Amino acid sequence: MSYEDQQLINFQFEKNYKKDDFYVSKSNFFAFSLLDSWPKWEKNIINIHGEKYSGKSHLSQIFIKKNKGIIIPAINFEPGFENKLRFHQNIILDDFNAQVNENNIFSLINFVDQNSKYLIINSQLPFNKMKFKLKDLLSRARNCLDAKIEKPDDELVKVLISKILFDKQIKINKKLVEFAAKRIRRSYGKIFEFIYKIDEISLKKKKSIDQKTIKEALG
Repeated sequence: MSYEDQQLINFQFEKNYKKDDFYVSKSNFFAFSLLDSWPKWEKNIINIHGEKYSGKSHLSQIFIKKNKGIIIPAINFEPGFENKLRFHQNIILDDFNAQVNENNIFSLINFVDQNSKYLIINSQLPFNKMKFKLKDLLSRARNCLDAKIEKPDDELVKVLISKILFDKQIKINKKLVEFAAKRIRRSYGKIFEFIYKIDEISLKKKKSIDQKTIKEALG
């Protein structure tokens, strides 16, 4: 099966993510498999971490659609959450960083444990490596299940370039995709930056994508 025929990740900013748009590669296999295996987890708190645009929120949306639950942006998390969360078995704290109030997070973890719920924490940095001041939170962070989304592998880079440009109705042949994939830095952010530049060049110059365009977009 060619990479065009496999499941794909759609990194466009949509509210409704589809499982069919998620491409499972070596980079994200563990995180995907872990969420897909719910509730057969060793622990009830897991941390999905990886760089920006790596698919954490997409995975969470897939999980919630399948298993029900609630997604809370970490920046909006405040005390008094118990009444809102007590009817949800699965809770996802999205876009978490060490700036979030430590006491609030520790209270959430206790709430999850005491009520036999499940908590997924999405973050760019590993939750268990964050330098919390609250010692009890440090201890709990080190005890959660860790799932890292790695940097994109070669196959995933080709998939992302092909799929997102196709969604933008920009035609590009397979050889040019491979040419770009060999030269682009292995970073989700850099892939998006490259696709944005391709889109910008094609709109501004109104010409088809060729090797010269690829080189210009790569800088």
